[in-house]
Amino acid sequence: MERCLVCKADSVRRPNGLASEAALQDRLDDRLPSWNQRIVSQITKAPAAEVVVDTETVRRLLRAQHPDLSDLPLQETAAGWDNFIFRLGEGMSVRLPRRLASVAMLEHEQRWLPGIAPQLPIPVPAPLRIGKPGDQYPWPWSVVPWLSGETADLSPLTADQAKPLARFLGALHVPAPADAPKNPSRGVPLQQRAIAVQERMQRLAQKTSLANSTVFKIWESALGAPPAELSTWFHGDLHPQNVLVKDGELTGVIDWADIAAGDSATDLASIWMLLPTVAARETAIAEYGSVSAATWSRALGWAINLGTLLLETGSVDNPRHAAIGELTLRRITEGPH
Repeated sequence: MERCLVCKADSVRRPNGLASEAALQDRLDDRLPSWNQRIVSQITKAPAAEVVVDTETVRRLLRAQHPDLSDLPLQETAAGWDNFIFRLGEGMSVRLPRRLASVAMLEHEQRWLPGIAPQLPIPVPAPLRIGKPGDQYPWPWSVVPWLSGETADLSPLTADQAKPLARFLGALHVPAPADAPKNPSRGVPLQQRAIAVQERMQRLAQKTSLANSTVFKIWESALGAPPAELSTWFHGDLHPQNVLVKDGELTGVIDWADIAAGDSATDLASIWMLLPTVAARETAIAEYGSVSAATWSRALGWAINLGTLLLETGSVDNPRHAAIGELTLRRITEGPH
């Protein structure tokens, strides 16, 4: 099965009307602790598109700006939280923001991914072509690759992918330039998420043994860990629905809208979210290279942040998210920690 490598992973998860994890977390964490399931369900509904886009709109844009692509087969594949997605020929897709709030995310990819992608050992959605506002469409847009693979929550990585995952993370986590974007909710000190995560864990502890004493102790250690000393590039939303897998092998990493400079521990949480065994996770940690124990402690904290969020919100109306959260918390308890 094939997926397009697109910002915000629209072809993978936006048909269900789900926000990016970062957007969902921000909106949930702004709520009072007493918000109920009805409110959560409303938060996970995709906002209405602010423009109308169909195949004829995209065809006109291609004819005006990229005429060599304009006669290729074109088919709409998704209209999700942030973007419209149209498959273009066999190997490309066109992604167009469906609301103004998504434009800056696309522009981050357009500016930064072409420089980062050549350094990475795994395909990422670096734009192949850049589109400008045009006939009946007001914002920039991109033509990106369409690559084979299924998301890792449906087609899990095998244990032998520990080293490839670690090498990808190591290649990405290099010092970022001074003008790199910042992310207000990712790559930041965990203390900024402390109240929301602790309240979430308390609610989950009343419903499941997954929010257990081990998880609470790991979270407290993460909060007490020294902050990151180096600001590096990081992906920012590296959970299983943003990782592509084919026959157990890592084939792509999508959804780069949250790319920013900050604490690489945000991404290192993926080791517990993606790798199936303690031994595989230990291999990835060793392969990644020499970093401080504090970095790994913060990584576990980010894994708890993501795991509890996906479990709690997914339990309302998204079993796939709930399953990711449950598996993440089980792996955190198993170790290493």
